[in-house]
Amino acid sequence: MALCAPLLGIRYQLQGTENISSTPSIYLAKHQSAWETIGLQLWTPPAVFVLKRELLRIPFFGWALWGLRMIWIDRSAGKAALAKIVTQGEQRLADGLSIIIFPEGTRVAPGQMGKFKAGGAHLASRTGAPVIPVAHNAGELWPRNAFLKKPGTITVRFGPAIDPAGLSENELNTRVETWIREAMRELPPAIRA
Repeated sequence: MALCAPLLGIRYQLQGTENISSTPSIYLAKHQSAWETIGLQLWTPPAVFVLKRELLRIPFFGWALWGLRMIWIDRSAGKAALAKIVTQGEQRLADGLSIIIFPEGTRVAPGQMGKFKAGGAHLASRTGAPVIPVAHNAGELWPRNAFLKKPGTITVRFGPAIDPAGLSENELNTRVETWIREAMRELPPAIRA
């Protein structure tokens, strides 16, 4: 991330940093680009991602990821993938690690929202860990699958923690999706350099 500003002209501004928890939490974040997979690790307490297993097949990058304590899932495995998220998620939280999940499951272009999948809400319901929603506009400067990046300033907003107690998984997922959708409307466009 330190090289993004001098090499690419990409800077960032953070909003809602008071909502970043010092205790292990589940961060459910908007997914637009590869940028946030790097950035979110800088601002959250020690954290791991829930990632699709296919990433392990990418030469060098996937091999490097293999040695980390990420939670790897086969997205086609359905209930088995959910069970793995809970089993490994409980262990990571117990070890003092936060968990970052992209509930849309894949990168979604700026201005669009994908269907929120149940994994993050399911994990929060099973563990009682607080959920912190995260919105950002990184895709405007670092588009999906684009070689060229645009210089400017990305805004990242952390929302207030949502306690999963007393909420169904569907209610929790809806609250997170609603917060992210509203935050995305409120965020200023990425500031071009």
